[in-house]
Amino acid sequence: MAFPEHRPRRLRRTPALRALARETRLHPGDLIDALFVVEGSGVREPIASMPGVLRLSVDQLADEAKRCHDLGLGGVVLFGIPLHKDALGTSGYDPEGVVARAIRAMKRAAPDFVVIADICLCEYTDHGHCGVYENGAVLNDETLPLLARAAVVAAEAGADVVAPSDMMDGRVAAIRSALDEARLFETPILSYAAKYASAFYGPFREAAESAPKSGDRRGYQMDAGNGREALREIATDIEEGADMVMVKPAMPCLDVISQARARFEVPLFAYQVSGEYSMLQAAIERGWLEAPRVVDESLLAIRRAGADRIVSYFAKDFARRYRG
Repeated sequence: MAFPEHRPRRLRRTPALRALARETRLHPGDLIDALFVVEGSGVREPIASMPGVLRLSVDQLADEAKRCHDLGLGGVVLFGIPLHKDALGTSGYDPEGVVARAIRAMKRAAPDFVVIADICLCEYTDHGHCGVYENGAVLNDETLPLLARAAVVAAEAGADVVAPSDMMDGRVAAIRSALDEARLFETPILSYAAKYASAFYGPFREAAESAPKSGDRRGYQMDAGNGREALREIATDIEEGADMVMVKPAMPCLDVISQARARFEVPLFAYQVSGEYSMLQAAIERGWLEAPRVVDESLLAIRRAGADRIVSYFAKDFARRYRG
């Protein structure tokens, strides 16, 4: 029998050869952790639907930032859970609010570590929607000034990056204008440019206490069936001034990540969201999937699709194993 000249198995024979031929690699610096900050002192509250993830008070965030920095992570994205919620989400742009205080504490503890401030109103509104809500609808243009205020407050507190995740039309332009008017010219914008109205966000809404009291977010977040629209959204946000863009969720949107990587030159992020994390953790706990291999494979798939950086609740776990 004549064998073919090409034998791909030659490069799979040993761990050393597989490592030599590996196309996609993952480093802790490629990963961004997601943190939830709450009021109080000494709070380290487990989130039932996200095993291993905690709500932390401001005093705990400083140590957490230092731990993440020491592990070599690329940064953290910060979500706030205030005591006070109202119709306009005023706690989200309060200079003395929980997020602003957390940012200042983290930057004091780890000045060189990247802190990304999520910019949205859903955690701060009493109705749970991402903007001004009237008569069953989110008002786009009325929401933009509030998002811009939140971005300026976060940047003035020391956030290295502001990341609007609301999906209002025109929010990037409004935020860029407000930052420049405040002379915060150097603050970059990471836009959640292609954010789908996904069922995979369920555990996050428990973690951030941000579930809508009525209706849903399909009127402003993207429809799961649309791929070309995602590319239009990304292009629009870049034109408005986004320095980096995000696709969310990650695993259900690998095709979008791949197409975005092929078309756009700006840094591309993907968010391995709470539902992706929780379903893997649940299967691991039941012995249905093997850890850590399934975790690493899921992250590698997102990188292989084209994401430069990945927001993931597995970030610290991966970094600890990477260091050995």
